[in-house]
Amino acid sequence: MSTVIVDYNSGNLRSAEKSFQRMADELNKGQVIVSADPDVVRKADRVVLPGVGAFADCRRELGAIDGLFGAIEEHVNAGKPFMGICVGMQMMATRGLEHGAHDGFNWIKGTVELLSPTDKALKIPHMGWNELSLQTDHPVFNGINSGDHVYFVHSYHLVPENSDDLLATVDYGGPITAAVAHDNIIGTQFHPEKSQSTGLRLIGNFLAWNP
Repeated sequence: MSTVIVDYNSGNLRSAEKSFQRMADELNKGQVIVSADPDVVRKADRVVLPGVGAFADCRRELGAIDGLFGAIEEHVNAGKPFMGICVGMQMMATRGLEHGAHDGFNWIKGTVELLSPTDKALKIPHMGWNELSLQTDHPVFNGINSGDHVYFVHSYHLVPENSDDLLATVDYGGPITAAVAHDNIIGTQFHPEKSQSTGLRLIGNFLAWNP
């Protein structure tokens, strides 16, 4: 089995690679590959799309590699497991509003909007540890509970049109999206590779997930 972490100039992927390979080794789930090759992505059993920075920049970089956007779409359309992390999750939305309006994959109907906490003392970006509030059950969240802490760094979040797509929120001057899912895709606004034991459990669950 192969899990591909997509490299599209979206940041240092070393910590994600190490965390996914650690759990793949522990669960005997094959090899983790970091690649920007559309053919490698197309043949993968699982795909992980990370992302750091602005939606517009990541969308541009993703589109700059010939065939990569389409290869990711083919993977998802084939029903194979997909995970988006941080801006990679935001790319699953209909569109993002950071530095103008930009189209996403449109797998999760909704818009990526600027955080607007009701408590104006709260700073943007939302950075650091926060407590999950689970909204529904999902196999990738097996063994993870409301109140578990995960690590965030972001200024925008995905606002889904359909509440059924919302897996988890956190409170930051009001509820903000922490995780979404639909069919064979799942996304986390937080960084599982930086979320210690909770993040490793989630990564392991993803590697074992058969939607």
